[in-house]
Amino acid sequence: MKKLFTLFAVAAFLTFGLSNASFAQEGDSTETTEMADSTVADSSAMEEVAETTPEVEETMEEEAEVAEVEQSFHQVLKEKFIQGGPEFMGIVLLCLILGLAIVIERIIYLNMSTTNTKKLLANVEDALNSGGVESAKEVCRNTAGPVASIFYQGLDRSHEGIEMVEKSVISYGSVQMGMLEKGISWISLFIALAPMLGFMGTVIGMIGAFDAIEAAGDISPSLVAGGIKVALLTTVFGLIVAIILQIFYNYIVAKVDSIVNDMENASISLVDILVKHEVANKKA
Repeated sequence: MKKLFTLFAVAAFLTFGLSNASFAQEGDSTETTEMADSTVADSSAMEEVAETTPEVEETMEEEAEVAEVEQSFHQVLKEKFIQGGPEFMGIVLLCLILGLAIVIERIIYLNMSTTNTKKLLANVEDALNSGGVESAKEVCRNTAGPVASIFYQGLDRSHEGIEMVEKSVISYGSVQMGMLEKGISWISLFIALAPMLGFMGTVIGMIGAFDAIEAAGDISPSLVAGGIKVALLTTVFGLIVAIILQIFYNYIVAKVDSIVNDMENASISLVDILVKHEVANKKA
């Protein structure tokens, strides 16, 4: 019995020792594997950093080049403007400033003068049917824009007959059209004046270049090229100013034409509404 118990004890001891040894080996192998994995991850991270570093440097170089290009463009523009001479270049710049000022004022005025004519006609007709001419005039007074002003003038003369309404609408429509076109002639003046001043500066610069050649007594390529370059700068800037103002001028003219067409169509509709209202009153 004691021998049997001793054999069980020895077997249990051996089993427990082997299991501990296996666990220890597994732990060591796991730690070794984890260390190897961490080493591989660190190496891969270093490789990624090494790979991305040139890309970051290239991006920074590209941004620096773009900044240099933008800065050089402004510097070149400033230098060319100074080289063109303050006499004519200053006048060309003044044409641009004044022209843009008028353009901004006209665009704001025209956008504020734009009216939803369909909605206005519906409101005027409803007010005319419900409250009469005075109610329709109140709607026009509370609405901004030249169309509402024309409606008000026509309604104000409605008691004198349809013919008088038509004459009033046509006359006051001409007044509103003149207000819409106010200042546009100055924009066209600056469009024509800017390149003309540029051409004048070019001609005067060419005369100065030939005077320098005559004074030197010899045709120097650098002398001729420098004088012609400075002379042509005024023409370039004059044409740039004319192009900028011409674009805004065409937009303003198109906007004015659109508002005038709405005025004419709305005026015809107003006369029709007044005729219907007069016929309905006669029947009543």
